[in-house]
Amino acid sequence: MADDKRADAWKEAEALLNKGKTEGALEVLRDADPEGTHATTLKLAGQAVYMKAGKSGSKAEYRQAAKLLRDSVRKNPRDKQANSLYNQLRNEMQDKRVSETVIPRMITDGGTPTPAGIFALLATLLLVIAGVQAVNSQSDANLPTEASMVVSWTDNSGVEHTETLIIELYPDEAPIHVENFALLAKEGKYDGVIFHRVIDEFMIQGGDFTQNSGTGGHAAKFFGYCDGIAANSASDCAETAYTIPDEADNGINHAPYVLSMAKTNAPNTGGSQFFIVDKDSTPSHLDGLHTVFGKVIDGKTYVEAISQVTTMSQDKPVEDVTIVSVTIPEEGSSTSWWQFW
Repeated sequence: MADDKRADAWKEAEALLNKGKTEGALEVLRDADPEGTHATTLKLAGQAVYMKAGKSGSKAEYRQAAKLLRDSVRKNPRDKQANSLYNQLRNEMQDKRVSETVIPRMITDGGTPTPAGIFALLATLLLVIAGVQAVNSQSDANLPTEASMVVSWTDNSGVEHTETLIIELYPDEAPIHVENFALLAKEGKYDGVIFHRVIDEFMIQGGDFTQNSGTGGHAAKFFGYCDGIAANSASDCAETAYTIPDEADNGINHAPYVLSMAKTNAPNTGGSQFFIVDKDSTPSHLDGLHTVFGKVIDGKTYVEAISQVTTMSQDKPVEDVTIVSVTIPEEGSSTSWWQFW
C-alpha cells in the first residue's frame, strides 16, 4: 500500500512539473518520501530544482540539483532518464562555469583521480617544494555558498512574524565579503541586531552589532584596512576600525533581493552592515560602489513585508525588525534530501 501511495505521489509530482509548478512537486515528494530513500524521488526532486535554477540562475540551486540527480543515478544507475538529465545539467553547469560542488571532486565514483584531483596532487607537490604556506586567509573553495537568516518583526496590523530568509552567497565574485559575513555570523555578531533603516521601494539595512543604529559595526578580522585606509598589520588600528576592501567591480549589479555591503561614501569602508534591495528596486547608482555578495533566493515575500513596516525619523522602524540569527550551514551537514529548501 505504501508503495502504491509513493507511486501515485511520483505521478502527481511529474504532472506538477509538466505544469512548471516546482514547489508543489517538491512538497508532494517530501510528503511521500521524507528520507529520500528512492531513486525516483531524488530524480524528480533534482528535475524540480534544475527547473528552478534555470529561472533563477542560482549557483546554489544548480549544485543542489546536481547532488540530487547524482544520488539518484547512484541508487539506480540503469535509469536512462536520470542519467540523461544529470548529463544535461552538468553540461549546462559547465557552460555557465558553475562547479558541481563548492569543493572540486578529487576522485570519480570509480575511485580514479579527476583532473582536479591530479592537479591538486601536482599543486601540493609544488607548494611543498616551494615552501609556500597559506596563512591568515580562508580558501575561496572553503567559503560558504549559503546563509540562513531568521528575522522577526511586527506588521502594521500588530501581527508578529518570525520567518527565514535563505541567502545565496557569492564566494567566487566577492570572497572577502563572504568570508567577513560568514565569520561575523558564526561568532553570533548578528544575533539580536535590528534592521535600523527601512525604505520601501529601496532597501532594508542592518548589521550594526555595536550600536544598532547604523553608526557602528566593523569587520570580523583585519583585512588590510583601517577605516578605509590601507594598513600593514592589525596593530595599526583598533579592532573597531577594521574595514574590508571593496569588491564592487565584480560585475554584479544591484537588483531586487540582492545582498550588498553598506559603507560610507569613502572606498574600502565596509564593515558589518549590509542591505537587501527591495522588490522592483534597481538602484543602479550603487553599482560599482557597493559590493553585491549574495541574494535572497527564498523568503523574498518577507523582504517585501518588512519593507512595508511603519518607520519614523531616519527611516527606523517604529517596531524593531530583528535578526534573530544568521546560520552558515557546514558543507554536507544536511541530514535529509529536502533540507536544501
